[in-house]
Amino acid sequence: MKSDLPALMEARNLDALLVFGDALHNPPMVYFTGVRHVTEALLVVKRGEQPLLFCHNMERDEAASSGLATRSLTDYNFRAILKESNDDHTLANARLLQRMLTDAGITKGRLAVYGERDAGQAYSLLNAITELLPELEMVGESHDSVLMEARATKDPAEVERIRAIQKQTTEVVGQVADFLSNQRAKDGVLVDSNDQPITVRKVKSKINLWLAERGLDNPHGTIFAPGAEGGVPHSMGSPDAVLRLGEPIVFDIFPIEAGGGYWADFTRTWCLGYASDAAQALYDDVRFVYETLISEIKPDERCAVFQARTCELFKQRGHPTVNEDPSTKVGYVHSLAHGLGLDVHERPGFYGDPKTAKEFLCRSHVITVEPGLYYPERGMGMRIEDAVYMRPDGKPEVLAPYPLDLVVSLKQ
Repeated sequence: MKSDLPALMEARNLDALLVFGDALHNPPMVYFTGVRHVTEALLVVKRGEQPLLFCHNMERDEAASSGLATRSLTDYNFRAILKESNDDHTLANARLLQRMLTDAGITKGRLAVYGERDAGQAYSLLNAITELLPELEMVGESHDSVLMEARATKDPAEVERIRAIQKQTTEVVGQVADFLSNQRAKDGVLVDSNDQPITVRKVKSKINLWLAERGLDNPHGTIFAPGAEGGVPHSMGSPDAVLRLGEPIVFDIFPIEAGGGYWADFTRTWCLGYASDAAQALYDDVRFVYETLISEIKPDERCAVFQARTCELFKQRGHPTVNEDPSTKVGYVHSLAHGLGLDVHERPGFYGDPKTAKEFLCRSHVITVEPGLYYPERGMGMRIEDAVYMRPDGKPEVLAPYPLDLVVSLKQ
C-alpha cells in the first residue's frame, strides 16, 4: 500500500522516486495520480513527503484533480533552456530535469526511476542528468521494485475498484452466455436467425461493445478459443472459427478501467448444448482442483506452496504437470495464480521452490486462482479463473462469483 512506501524506501536506501510519462495506461504514474488526462508529466516522491507532480499548464485542471501538489512545466521556459544549450535537446532536457529536481529538493542521494518514456531518450537523459548532478545516483529496479512491493497489497478503496470491474466483467460474461443460448444449432454448428454461423469474430464484437458500454477498455483483446485452440493457454481463438456444439471454448476476459486503471481477469470454459464424456471428465478435474485450492489457500505461506499443491492434485488425477516436466505442453502447463491490480499480471508470483521461494501470500493481496488443463491433440483445453481477495481476517473472497457450469444450454 502507499502507506508502506516510506518504510520500503528506507529499507532499500532510496531517497526519492521519479516517475515519467502520462497518467493514462502508465501504472507507476496512475498509482499516484489516478487516471487523468495528464501527458508527458513527471512525478517526484521524496521519502516521507507528499508527491509533487510537474505537468503542462494546458492540463493544470486535470493535474489538480489528482489532489497532488503541482508545478507547471511552462514556468521553466524550455525555449530559453534550449537556446542556452545550443539546441542540444538532450542537454536541454537534462537541464530542465535538473531544475525540477532541485526545486523538489533532490540533488543528491539515491533516486529510483519508473514510468514510461522512449528507451533511447530515457537512456540519454539519465546519463546527462548524472553529469549535471554528480551526487545523485539513478537506480533502476525491476520485478521486486519498491512500487511493485507497495502495489501488491491493496487498500479498501483499491479492492472495491477491482471488485466493481470484476462484477462488470461477469455481467458481460452473462450477456455472452445469453447471446449464445438464444442462437440455434444447424448441423452441429451454432447459427443466427439467417442460418449464418456464429464465429469467434462475431462474439468478440459483442464483447467489445458491451465492455465499452460499461466504460471498460479491452487493449489486449479477449481469449475466446474453441476446440484445439483452447488447448494452448493463450491462444486468442481464430476470428473465423465457428462454434460447434459440444466443443469446449476457453473464454478468458481481462478488461481494464478506461484510460488504464485497474484490471479484471476472469475465465470460464463452456460447451454449447452439451459436453462429451471426455470433456466433462477433464472439466471435473479442473473444477476439483479449483475448489480445493479456494478452500485451502491462506495468507502467511509461500505462494509456491500452492503451485506445488496444484501440481500434486493434478498428478494424482493422472495429468502431466510443470512440476515433473517444466517444458510440458500438455496437462497442467502454467502457474496457479498471479497478482492483479494496475497491471493484469503483478506481484505476487506463484513460482519457485516451495521451501525457499521469497514470495509470500499476504493479507490484502488480490490474486487470480486459475488452474487449467490443456490437450490440443484431443481438441480441448479447460480453465477456471476468478479474482480472489485475501481479506484482513485471512479468508479468501471471490470478488465476483459466477456460476461454474460447463454447459451453456440452448433455448431453441
